[in-house]
Amino acid sequence: MALDKYGTGDDPYCYPGSNVLRNLLNIEDDEELAEAEAELTELAVGEIEFDAPPYDLDYFQSLHRQVFEDVYEWAGELRSIDMSKGTTRFCTCKRIEPEANKLFRQLADQNYYDDYEREAFVAAIAEFYIEMNMVHPFREGNGRAQRLLSEHIIINAGFEFDLEGITQQEWVAANIAGVSCDYEPMTALFDRCIGASLND
Repeated sequence: MALDKYGTGDDPYCYPGSNVLRNLLNIEDDEELAEAEAELTELAVGEIEFDAPPYDLDYFQSLHRQVFEDVYEWAGELRSIDMSKGTTRFCTCKRIEPEANKLFRQLADQNYYDDYEREAFVAAIAEFYIEMNMVHPFREGNGRAQRLLSEHIIINAGFEFDLEGITQQEWVAANIAGVSCDYEPMTALFDRCIGASLND
């Protein structure tokens, strides 16, 4: 049985006997795919324009689709298998839609944090990010899609946003801390990348 990096066992998203995701580029080497995916998704992200609310699951799926549509046939689709990473088990696939919708309803109820002061805003979006990461709606690319969604929420709330200097290792560590509801590391990261209010 082939084991992929998320421990899903015999993964229908991967080429048989490998942990390489089936892709539109027909690349069957993991490192080569990672390089091509990084290049294509960076170009795609650069072409996606900010859009105002509502931000909901459909919007999130649309962002993921736009980022990954040149790489994966299933871009924008909710995953159909359960996933774990290390000792972290993400939301079961049957619960993805209701759990994600619950988070987006809470976001809408808070008016997308539009009237929050900076300190409260940083804490709120860090918690939202952690909770959505635990839902992990997509087979791959959750982090990139979430950061893009977060950028739109931050801009809509009237703050500057810059990920310069934030490493992938820091994001991973902050998400791991968040599994046990420790939001402080992610809050610290958002505190670094969220700038001053554009409305001041």
